[in-house]
Amino acid sequence: MAELDLRPLDVELPFGIRLGGITRAQLQDPALRARIDELFIEHGMIVFEDVEQSDEMQLAISACFGPLKEHPVKSIGRVDSKRLPGVIEIRTEPGGGVVEVEGRRVAHWQPWHFDHCYNNELNRAGVLRPVRRTEKDGLTGFLDGVTLYQRFPKELLAQIEGEEVVYHLSTNYDDLKFGRPRDYRAITSKQLPPGFKEQADAMPRAIHPAVWTRPTADKCLHVSPYMSEGILGHETAQGDALLEAVCQVINQLAEECSHRHQWVGNEMVAWDNLRMLHCTFGHDPNDSRLMYRTTIKGDYGLGRWETGNAAREAADAMA
Repeated sequence: MAELDLRPLDVELPFGIRLGGITRAQLQDPALRARIDELFIEHGMIVFEDVEQSDEMQLAISACFGPLKEHPVKSIGRVDSKRLPGVIEIRTEPGGGVVEVEGRRVAHWQPWHFDHCYNNELNRAGVLRPVRRTEKDGLTGFLDGVTLYQRFPKELLAQIEGEEVVYHLSTNYDDLKFGRPRDYRAITSKQLPPGFKEQADAMPRAIHPAVWTRPTADKCLHVSPYMSEGILGHETAQGDALLEAVCQVINQLAEECSHRHQWVGNEMVAWDNLRMLHCTFGHDPNDSRLMYRTTIKGDYGLGRWETGNAAREAADAMA
């Protein structure tokens, strides 16, 4: 196995690495794929630098972490469902949803979240590739839940640890209930694909723990401000105040211990969805942007639907 070109993601951060120059031919080696997966478990995310920009290379990198999983929402745009199952496109065109955040008016802004929080099953990982980048802005943020747990205020952590958070599928910015940033307001609504609202309305709410213990024995704070509806059994003013406090501390800690990734043209990023939160900081509303993302199977087994087997079967039938 060839020696790997490994560097820290950021010398100031305790998570993430950069891996340079891997080729498709090298990824045919099972020992190399296993080593990359070990690094992924240890560091939480990998930036693959100086790599071939192709669908085939994205699939080869994704295979290091497990088999692909189809996205649970049918109406999300697929790249090629027959040739590339599990590869979705994340597209922003001028005129889409626009928000004003801290004095900036941007499109394709998203708060901190983990993928598929609205589903009973999560996915192990995502691999993201820039197909069409914006000339400026368009940063993607990554925030480690293990680091969050270690740095969280102890009194607040004691209140949220052991609780479960309720989530429901909604991408409408006006529905953002917890963790709104300073000086936030929605300007125009997002353009939803046909059938999206109908599927979202039909899905039951999902439940996930606020803190969970990884197989490595590390504890991970895993709360998604995006799409959260409240604390299970405490959807009261007091419970909402607690969840809001947790989400605002996540925003505050993100200022000091997140990675803001500026995309270049020869890279892909893989992150552990069971550990990391991510967000998008937005870009000029007049710009367009296109990213391809693969979704990797591998649930942690701790999520569930709120309303039991009937709701679970109905939601699974729609996926």
